[in-house]
Amino acid sequence: MTGTRTVSCACGRVELELRGEPILCAACYCDDCQEAGRRLEALPGAPPVKGQDGGTDYVVYRKDRVRYTKGAELLQRHKLRERSPTNRWVASCCNSAMSVNFDDAKFWVDVYRLRMKGERPPLEMRVSTRFKPEGATLPTDVPQYPSYPFKFILRLLGARLAMLLGR
Repeated sequence: MTGTRTVSCACGRVELELRGEPILCAACYCDDCQEAGRRLEALPGAPPVKGQDGGTDYVVYRKDRVRYTKGAELLQRHKLRERSPTNRWVASCCNSAMSVNFDDAKFWVDVYRLRMKGERPPLEMRVSTRFKPEGATLPTDVPQYPSYPFKFILRLLGARLAMLLGR
């Protein structure tokens, strides 16, 4: 595990620290991420969430390597549906989407890549591309998958195993 990265809202009042290397970095095109992007971008003064092609770039970290260091009291939870386990956290000071976590047993946190300061980890894949917006042309810079590829699942399982082993 090396170094830390900082994620900050647009106005700088909310920050989180990411320790070590991410599990992966992916753009998601699923219907929920697209709808959440539309809703979050519609908040007053909100910075962008989605890319021009309709995807949302996430950097996936183990939950034990993510910590809010400033302004956690300013976070507001947004859910697409009341009973959804998915929480999208927004800095209420400037309506910046910060992270996604889950009410269930998922052990990872998705951080909005656009909120990262400094050098961002490179995008590794595009997932759930079968849901991309009609007429959207996706760049061919990284592999594209219509759903979640085995490689994606394997990386999550490897991270969970490392957590269990205390690494």
